[in-house]
Amino acid sequence: MLPEIQNLLIIQDRDRKIRTLREELDGAPLERSEAEEKLAAAVRNLDAVKHKAKEIEVERKKLENGAQAKRDSIAKFQTQKFQTRKNEEFQALNNEITRYEGEIRGLEDRELEFMDQAEKVCTQVAETEQQTKAVKAQVERQLADIAAKLGALAGSLKEVETERAGLTVGVDEDLLDTFDRLFANKGEAVVPLEHETCRGCHMKVTTQTVVKVKGGREIVHCEQCGRILYLGN
Repeated sequence: MLPEIQNLLIIQDRDRKIRTLREELDGAPLERSEAEEKLAAAVRNLDAVKHKAKEIEVERKKLENGAQAKRDSIAKFQTQKFQTRKNEEFQALNNEITRYEGEIRGLEDRELEFMDQAEKVCTQVAETEQQTKAVKAQVERQLADIAAKLGALAGSLKEVETERAGLTVGVDEDLLDTFDRLFANKGEAVVPLEHETCRGCHMKVTTQTVVKVKGGREIVHCEQCGRILYLGN
């Protein structure tokens, strides 16, 4: 195998590592965003449960105030009863008192229903707060892990890039330019020739190309995909 091919294979190995490291670095913001969204969703859910509890309390308070207003009216009717001397007015006031007492019972029954709902939602709020607290702790750990991973990846990337730069010293500029272009466009720049087939594009090459690759005296490209070939097993 040509020394140039051997060197390019080593460079290609480092380029694969660089590509993998960069992909992981590029994926980190998405991981962070997903973790943050998980916490945001938990907070939104907690806010919704608290809002529901508040709505129930508001409705219960309205019923309580409504019942109290009717009790105040009954008290006024009672006073008016003893002030009137007309039987018709007295009876009319009695009828209003009876009607208001019925409405108060209805309001109190509904208030009891809301109190029962409030008790259940109060329990739900407490449970959701605990769940949200657990999610927050989990997300904080995830974000810390992501930050640590980003630091490690950045360090590894810098190390491999430095190593890669050293490996390119002395390599023919045109050959390196061709290699870089092939690696960027094809994913792999240097591939084996096995059973007269390019392992890059999986196409059979010409007999002349096979002879050149086996000769090992020059850089040979696949006539189909342009990748640099070396003799495989």
